[in-house]
Formats: sequence, structure tokens, C-alpha cells
Amino acid sequence: MADYYNEIQKRRSFAIIAHPDAGKTTLTEKLLLYGGAIQLAGHVRAKKDRKKTQSDWMKLEQERGISITTSAMQFEYNGFILNLLDTPGHEDFSEDTYRTLMAVDCAIMLLDGSKGVEPQTIKLFHICRQRNIPIVTFINKMDLPAKDPFELLDEVEKVLGISTVPILWPIGSGKDFRGVYHLKENKVYLYEKTTGGAYKAPVQVKDYKDQDFKDLIDPEIYKSFIEGIEIASELLPDFDLKQFHEGKITPVYFGSALANFGIELFLNEFIHIAPAPTSMKLADGNEIHINPDQFIGFVFKLQANMNKAHRDRVAFIRIASGKFERGMDVQIAFKKKNVKLSSPVSFFGQKRSTIDEAYPGDIIGLINPGTFQIGDVLYTGEEPQIITLPQFAPELFARIILTDTSKIKSFRKGVQELAEEGIIQIFYLSDGSSILGAIGQLQFEVFQARLQDEYNAPCRIEKMPFECSRWILEKDKNKFSSYDLIVKDIHDNYVVLFKSTYRMQSFQKENPDIPLFDSPLALRKYQESLAKSR
Repeated sequence: MADYYNEIQKRRSFAIIAHPDAGKTTLTEKLLLYGGAIQLAGHVRAKKDRKKTQSDWMKLEQERGISITTSAMQFEYNGFILNLLDTPGHEDFSEDTYRTLMAVDCAIMLLDGSKGVEPQTIKLFHICRQRNIPIVTFINKMDLPAKDPFELLDEVEKVLGISTVPILWPIGSGKDFRGVYHLKENKVYLYEKTTGGAYKAPVQVKDYKDQDFKDLIDPEIYKSFIEGIEIASELLPDFDLKQFHEGKITPVYFGSALANFGIELFLNEFIHIAPAPTSMKLADGNEIHINPDQFIGFVFKLQANMNKAHRDRVAFIRIASGKFERGMDVQIAFKKKNVKLSSPVSFFGQKRSTIDEAYPGDIIGLINPGTFQIGDVLYTGEEPQIITLPQFAPELFARIILTDTSKIKSFRKGVQELAEEGIIQIFYLSDGSSILGAIGQLQFEVFQARLQDEYNAPCRIEKMPFECSRWILEKDKNKFSSYDLIVKDIHDNYVVLFKSTYRMQSFQKENPDIPLFDSPLALRKYQESLAKSR
């Protein structure tokens, strides 16, 4: 039993949240570089002479230099086992990011030193706060012109409402960036630029009072630096691990992911302050407690065609309780279905390796022949509570039209499998034809590109004149006008598409007795409450 809990204490499961272009994928690569998981870091800009990033494995990601799907990477570092989830940075894929944040115990909030807190960061921060996920802040790009560090800390506190505790303090920025000072260790870590940032950066450690250090820095920069650390030491609170785990404070680090500076310092501290897996808090306020005698895991993501050589679908599972063992039999909650888990794998970007066991906090993959759906709970023993994952109401809609009718079989397979992943929502008209629903335009582009690249099914996308959607009760499906379109989702629920938000609001005002739901989860909860009241 002691060995079981020791294994859990070694686990760290975390995601990186950031606004697009803050350097999230670059930071991911550099954590892997310093963690010893890779020897040469990739670059997110698409050039032929640069190595591909481990986390952005999809062709479209490599071409555009953005993350559009969640990647899972497990690696060991200094006796710890780290499960890193690199989430989509683009807001069009925020639903995937929200689901991923259900599967981690901690988050790294990455900020651009010149821009501070940006809109997408705010959205993702609040999701973390809803789950009480501890947040570590890394302020990036200090080798470029950046805001004053006090201004950045003040912005985090005012905009996000969380107290900041700097651990490192920057010495200048941009062309005047000289390194960072560790406020508790009383050490200066000097910045040395590395060509391309592909290899580990060398670090020199000095005391800030050393004459050698003073001689390296412009007197005005040195004066500003000394004033900054004196104020920070006197006025800002000390780091408190308990308050951090409770989400009351965020420790702050400064550095440059692209230049590799500050990454090793950050990683060495992160593994000790980030929480080990504990009980999982659910949306309804209940918890799933770790129990060595009961296995519980949940599917937070599905992915098709991660490796074209395999041509299979994979279900990503976060283990919440018990111990996973290859070949074990589990039940799927609410389906009363028994499944043997015989082909488990761990991931490193696109690469996979078979595993025999895993513990709470670990992310594993299961080959999915159509058995699993997003939100499925796998368990042994007594059936656990459902783990609810978010689903958004689409705001953009389009028809999908196959342009090569000889590819109809591949087209249907691609539509079905990509819909199961949740990258886009599929709705069906009464004649059986399908409509795509999305949060943002990029989802349509990714869907179209993946149908072509992965299924050899060329198609075109034709936008439809609808702006919002709501789930409805079956008994109400005939109560809408001809301006509205009634469709079904993949679970056979009825959904109404409105031409505009104004039209939807007018309908609600005129028909207050007809409930509209912004997700299938809200619809199901309403139906359950009705059943209980009868």
C-alpha cells in the first residue's frame, strides 16, 4: 500500500494555458528538452531546416505554427513522472482546452512579457479557478522589450484577482536583459543567448553584489534592478505552499522559452511545488476520492489518425483512482458494458509505447474501435458519479459537400470519426444529410483539411445563415417557425438553429414556457429533474 501512494506522490499532471503567440508550444518543447525527453528542441515556425515540434504533430499545425489539438506527453525528470498536456492555443478550439483542464491537477499560465494578460488567458484562467486548479505563472519573452515587472504583477492581480508572489526577478528586458535574480536563494542567474534555442542554455550563477556582475550591467539598469528587488522583498508576500494549492496565490517566474533561459530553474522548482494527484472535484460539487481498491478513469479526448501507419482511433484516459493494469476488465458507467483494456499506450506527442500499469494522475491511451465516447467513465466496483465535460452551443454552421463522389465511403467514415473527437459538432437534417456546427471559423478549415489529408475525401464547406443554437425537448420541436431549423445531434437530441441571437431572444420572450438549453448536459439535467419530480 505504501508503494501505491509513493507512486502517486511522484506524479505531476499539468497543462499550459496561454493566449495565442505567447510561446506555449515553444515552452512545451523546452520543458521536454530540459526534462531530457528530447535532445534537440523543435521550432513552431514552419521552415524546412527546422525540426518539427513534438507536441504539434498534425500536418496543419506544422504548416501554420499553431496548436489546434491537445497533445499528451509523459516523461520522467529527477524522480518525478510528468504528464504534460499541450492544449490548443486558438480560441476556436477552447472546448477541447476546457475538457483537457478537467484532466490536470495544475496549470502553467504563460504570459507574454510585452503584452501581459490577454483575452484568451482570462477565459482559461477562470476555468482553472472554477476547478480550483493551482496556477503557476511564467512570464515569457523577457529577451524582448517587456513591461515593467511591477506593472505585470499588478495587471495579473487586478485583471485575474489572484495575488502574485515573484520567485525570480528579471534584470532588464529586451537588449538590456541580463538574467534573473532568485529572491530566496540570493543568486543571480546570468542570461547567455543561444543560437536558435535548440540546445540547453549555459547558466552562470553570481551574487548580485559581486563587482563582476556590476561590471556587466549598465549602472541605470543595475540601480533599477536593486530598487525592484528591495521593494519586492519588503512589500510582496512570501510564497506559501498551502495558499498556492488553494488557488489564493500564484508564484511568478521570468525567462525566455525561445532562448531556453529560466526553463531549468522553473522546472526544478515546479516539480516540488506542483500538487500530486488528489481527489477530483466534479462540476456538481462532489468529489472522486483516490481509492487503491477501485479503478476509475474518464475519457476526456478522442483522436483519430495520430499516426497514419496505425490508422486507428485513440481514447485519452485520465486515471482518477485505483491502479491501471494492462488486460484489466472495467465497466463503462451508465452503459452497463464490460470492456477488457488490453492495448494501453503512453504518449510522447505522436509516438506511443505499450504500458503495463499506471496510477492516478497518469494519462494513458486506449485503442478505440468505436467503444468509447468523450465523457465515458471506466470503473471497477461500485458505479461512480458521472464526470461532466463541457460542450458549447455552436455559433457558426455550414453544409459539408463531398466533391468526389467516388470517395463516399471514406467521407462518411471521416465525418463520423472527426465528429466523435469533438473538434466540431455534427447535426443531422430529417433527410439524413449533415450540418457542421462550430465555435470559430478555424474549426471548419481544420475539419476540411483533415478529411482531405487523413481520409482522402475532398469536400467544400458552404456557410449557412444561422448564428446560434439551443437544445430543446422533443415535445417542443413543432413549436418553432419556418425561419428556424430543427436538427438532431449525434445523440439523437433535438436542436433548433436560430438565424440570429435577436431571433432567439424574441422567441424566448414570446414563449417563456418553452425551455431552451445551451448544451446537451443542461437538457439532460432538466429531464432528470422532471423524472425525479414525478
